[in-house]
Amino acid sequence: MFNYQNWIEETNPFELRKKYDTQLKESGFGVLSFVEYNFEPHGYTALWLLSESHFAIHTFPEEGKSYIELSSCIEKQYVKFMELQGESIEQLS
Repeated sequence: MFNYQNWIEETNPFELRKKYDTQLKESGFGVLSFVEYNFEPHGYTALWLLSESHFAIHTFPEEGKSYIELSSCIEKQYVKFMELQGESIEQLS
């Protein structure tokens, strides 16, 4: 199992969904389902159920950051996603 976690500075739900819809598909993941929720007064959570596991986003707009997490059982898609994030392959070990 491969697991990637990171804090990012984007908190806009529209931009996050657009970016990660694209990156997950470009990485070769099979998206089975998508669910999102907007909290009041602020905050956003989204989950992509993948045929290879899942991807999640949790925003913290009051802190100006979001937390992303990818769990995958397929190395090829995981490595491609890491590359799209600008992460080095060496971080796998």
